[in-house]
Amino acid sequence: MPSRTQTALEIFVLIAAPTVPMYAQAFADLKSAMVDYSKADLEPRKPCEAMAKFKSKDIVQITANQIAAAPAHCRVTGMLSPEIAFEVSLPAKWNGRFYMIGNGGHAGEALDDPGRATQRNQALQLGFAFAQTNTGHDARKEPGGSFVMSNPQKAIDYAWRAVHLTAVTTKAITKDYYGKPISRAYWNSCSNGGRQGLIEAQRFPGDFDGVVANAPWVDQTGFTIGAMWNQKALSEAGLTPAKLALVADKVMGKCDAIDGLKDGLIDDPRKCDFDPARDVAQCSAGADAPDCLTPAQAEAVARVYSGPMSNGKPFFPGYMLGSEAVVTGLFGGGSGSGWLNVIVATQPDSKPADFNLAENTMRYLVHKPPQPDYDYKSFDFDRDIHTLDEWSKEADAKDPDLSKFNKRGGKLLMTYGWADSILQPMAGVNYYEHAVAKNGPATPDFFRLFMVPGMAHCGGGTGPDRHDPMTAMINWVERGKAPDSMIASRVVDNQVARTRPLCPYPQVARYSGQGSIDDAANFRCVMP
Repeated sequence: MPSRTQTALEIFVLIAAPTVPMYAQAFADLKSAMVDYSKADLEPRKPCEAMAKFKSKDIVQITANQIAAAPAHCRVTGMLSPEIAFEVSLPAKWNGRFYMIGNGGHAGEALDDPGRATQRNQALQLGFAFAQTNTGHDARKEPGGSFVMSNPQKAIDYAWRAVHLTAVTTKAITKDYYGKPISRAYWNSCSNGGRQGLIEAQRFPGDFDGVVANAPWVDQTGFTIGAMWNQKALSEAGLTPAKLALVADKVMGKCDAIDGLKDGLIDDPRKCDFDPARDVAQCSAGADAPDCLTPAQAEAVARVYSGPMSNGKPFFPGYMLGSEAVVTGLFGGGSGSGWLNVIVATQPDSKPADFNLAENTMRYLVHKPPQPDYDYKSFDFDRDIHTLDEWSKEADAKDPDLSKFNKRGGKLLMTYGWADSILQPMAGVNYYEHAVAKNGPATPDFFRLFMVPGMAHCGGGTGPDRHDPMTAMINWVERGKAPDSMIASRVVDNQVARTRPLCPYPQVARYSGQGSIDDAANFRCVMP
């Protein structure tokens, strides 16, 4: 369980390694699904070993192995030019569907990483053909963004090419193995994997019928500028986890009941007017104590809330009220370090997760040729923001035009925790609102956003975070039932402590006034 002194390295691993949040619980609602997607009775038309002879212009290496251990399947692995490792695992009994997961952080995960293997086995058990890629590099050998040093092409493969090429190739292998076209193709992933899913919908609308993008890294370059802004604001302010907890307590005290219910959750942080210089005790002149903020600390907190400014105008969203001291990672409960990610005040040699990602992006992906020694302190927020424009064209998932995806019948479901302390939630909200403006008032017919009060990055935090967007997506794609809500649970000590409905944005969950506030049945989704 993460503690308040969790190191930035540990937090970085949390964002870099997992691809689908444990809390999202894909397929958990199978029993109540409108279609039994676990019904798998289609058998292969070729022996597994024959798949080692499958050819395409991009495959430079391919192997096929029959795996007897349950769930029994044919595992086809290989390499797409130049170094894109891929896998498609094909169950002995197939449900006709294709399921692919993405990558965290700067990707490069091993295909047999335990977290990825768990997702593979879960999908295979239900009869899905399962696919994945490392996006063209091995992070164990080329960590962070350093993979571009060996081949600049790896930057493009990471940004978008590897996922698309893997999807096309593995779908073709699946069709060849079973002698039958795929009925439906689904994507489900979080963080950078959410970014990958959005890019698929935006640029390659034919790849997937349903895309679940959890906490997507919508704007990698805007985030990078924001992380450098935060690092500059916080690195000399002397903020500690205890100070951050102080701020968090004051925020909750002021913002919790604004939605009409005092329940330890901030329904929509935008509704709360909070000023760290006004609403947190200020230290006396020249003093610093654990129960107050110095003027420099109050200003640093305010700058993190506001987000970076460029030429006097807001450039990118800041972090939201309520994210100050929630669990940052995917696997814990209790309290964590929030958006400070244990800044240098407590870990002098470490870097917070957001800045670690941003620094790697600047050093290796933004600058051409790479500048491994680039010092973020030289970045001028008024002058230098356009130095990221070229990388933005490759990696950012900001294009709101989803008309081609919509026209071919695609569905997109996006989730974001309001208390995310790695990726700024308003990046997701802003993208959704831009998409509605671009695609028109019928946008919710194919694209819905669910904001999760109290949830941190991909899971964790103080609110109900365990939910099943995949079953909601399958109902939508295969039965035409758009998700009007999803039930989320908060689990403490292996017991469900609270359930709440998650509502399609901009709707919010409101208490009926009767019954337990920990029972979703006593809430309904309404316009705020």
